[in-house]
Amino acid sequence: MIKETIVVEGKDDIANVKRAVDCELVATGGLSFDKGFIDNLKVINERCGIIILTDPDYAGKKIRARISRHIPDAKHAYIDRKSAIKKGDLGVENADPLVIREALRRARASEVSKREVFTMVDLYKNSLSVGKNSKERRARLGKLLGIGYYNSKQLLSKLNSFNISRDEFERAVEKL
Repeated sequence: MIKETIVVEGKDDIANVKRAVDCELVATGGLSFDKGFIDNLKVINERCGIIILTDPDYAGKKIRARISRHIPDAKHAYIDRKSAIKKGDLGVENADPLVIREALRRARASEVSKREVFTMVDLYKNSLSVGKNSKERRARLGKLLGIGYYNSKQLLSKLNSFNISRDEFERAVEKL
């Protein structure tokens, strides 16, 4: 598993990178991300590092530059235009898994063994996976931990990947 969280532009990029490597990903949703998103990326970067992997086009370059201004120590993975185009569509979502793995290798992605400190039982016991307020509780927990909002399955993965300690988790849950 790759230690760093990979920052891509959208859901199709996430799906394609997941086909290539075992990793955590966060999507910017294009150029319109806000300061809160940057703040979450800063926390993630402090915990496990980030690798920026955006499309080889104007928007991708702007996204990369904007994130880099706020997180200068972020790693960068690049895919060339020729390797990211399919039927006239340009983007990470079109790159071959081998190309993605090579780009991450060149960015010096770190390999770590998968960490499993938290389970779905932790989310269930703390009303974070089911119940009428679980969505709001996950949103508040994400804000307290500085990692953003995720659905139950994604939250479990992020808790384990972002090196959040049991103690830190329990302190945040108490504040809910």
